[in-house]
Amino acid sequence: MAECSPAMPRVLSGAAAAALLLLAATACSSVVSIENADVPAWKATALPPVSGAVLEDSGKILNRDRIIREAANVPAGRYTLTVTCDGGGKAFFAVTLAGKDVADAGAACNGSRETAKITVTDPGTVEISTSSVDAPLIYAYHLAPSR
Repeated sequence: MAECSPAMPRVLSGAAAAALLLLAATACSSVVSIENADVPAWKATALPPVSGAVLEDSGKILNRDRIIREAANVPAGRYTLTVTCDGGGKAFFAVTLAGKDVADAGAACNGSRETAKITVTDPGTVEISTSSVDAPLIYAYHLAPSR
């Protein structure tokens, strides 16, 4: 069996020290705050554009206020709602058609994408309400015809 040389403990302690230094530097590095986030740049990679979207939005929820967007004259048909968010917690997306609930969707705010299939039974105004109790966070979604 090989014996450890006297230099071995110094190598291990040097590697351990480097790992601790790296860990400390990572813990102290500044994270970009949601308040200062560049939403268009984030959205470009988090939720790339899709052709034919009838409604889309992105932005920041800084204080738990509900954000409502609408699109008039949405044709009847099957649609896919794709949502994403970042910043921790969860965001909720409520879809209504002419004031009637159609679907609810949620996304964990870790950058993953979630989808929900939605059927618009009659042409009309579609409204998507975005909210979260886990503010601040950034979000993006689009509602596009299913393919």
